[in-house]
Amino acid sequence: MTSLPPLSLYVHVPWCVRKCPYCDFNSHGIGRSATLPEAEYLEALLADLDADLPLAGGRELASVFIGGGTPSLLSAGFYRRLLNGVAARLPLAADSEITLEANPGTLERGRFAGYREAGINRLSLGVQSFQAEQLAALGRIHDGDDAEAAFAEARAAGFDNLNVDLMHGLPGQTPEMALADLERALALAPEHLSWYQLTLEPNTEFYRYPPALPEEEALWEIQDRGHERLEAAGLQRYEISAYARPGRRSRHNLNYWRFGDYLGIGAGAHGKLSRADGAGGLAIERRWKSRQPEAYLRRRQDPRGFVADAHPVDHEELALEFAMNALRLPEGVPMAVWEAATGQPRERLAARLAGARKKGLLVEDADRLQASPRGLLFLNELLASIDET
Repeated sequence: MTSLPPLSLYVHVPWCVRKCPYCDFNSHGIGRSATLPEAEYLEALLADLDADLPLAGGRELASVFIGGGTPSLLSAGFYRRLLNGVAARLPLAADSEITLEANPGTLERGRFAGYREAGINRLSLGVQSFQAEQLAALGRIHDGDDAEAAFAEARAAGFDNLNVDLMHGLPGQTPEMALADLERALALAPEHLSWYQLTLEPNTEFYRYPPALPEEEALWEIQDRGHERLEAAGLQRYEISAYARPGRRSRHNLNYWRFGDYLGIGAGAHGKLSRADGAGGLAIERRWKSRQPEAYLRRRQDPRGFVADAHPVDHEELALEFAMNALRLPEGVPMAVWEAATGQPRERLAARLAGARKKGLLVEDADRLQASPRGLLFLNELLASIDET
């Protein structure tokens, strides 16, 4: 019988000071002076987790990731109570990674020591850029000096595992500006750096009113020069847009990309859960919670619970979903992992990928599903081969 994959927990905090024009996440701007319903939200999160506990299958949590929105709007006491509540319900691995996303704006600074004492051992700082013009275009509430000060404060609070989120391909950005941002981030010596290109996502202000973005030639130059600089600085690329020092890869994100399971609690949180299907394989379900914060809080009294909808993943969807994650990893995955996760023979996948192989989008290895360097650049084209029926 196929064993259940590793399990993680995702916690969503839906509030932010101001909705950024590029953001398509479930976030709701509240301004600078709003009082958040911490006690009510904590009660709802733990009730949400209680309802999902039967799906855990007795597994321990390898990681916890608190995302948003802006999770650093909530107090250290909130997270201490939350993590104590999680630990009382599910075993945490002895070396579990517990990440909090934080905004480097001055509004949230001063809390990092409290977060560390609460049990959070990894921070992800949403810097995006250090330059005033780009930060203004992105709707961010901090400046470059704020970002550096927040990083220094996190170090002083005892954090030895820090990620910097940095974007490129920004409105009006030249390759020189993008590389200057990268140099300023590298000067902080983070353990992890997420470096990704701005994309115009549906349901965002940027999608409705597109800004002027760099030309394609400039984007390729930024990508190539940035990748070389990151590797030269000792940060190894282990996913399309993720770079880490040895031993500092994000365990939580790796669990996503390796098609592990995760519980999702909080307004709009998504989860992916596996269970034995009775025939020696696994049945997989995706589920998501009520999106609007007020509606989510009302679900505490709703006999239907917090789940807005759930969707079983069929075999055809499973093939594409697995590949969408695994092929983001430059090292790929063993073909045996493909067979175990999808229930499909490698021969069927090989037939689907014949065209992609001819185009040089895959590494020539019968025992491994792995994108070539060209395949990583043209991942959508590669995935389209798998999506063909």
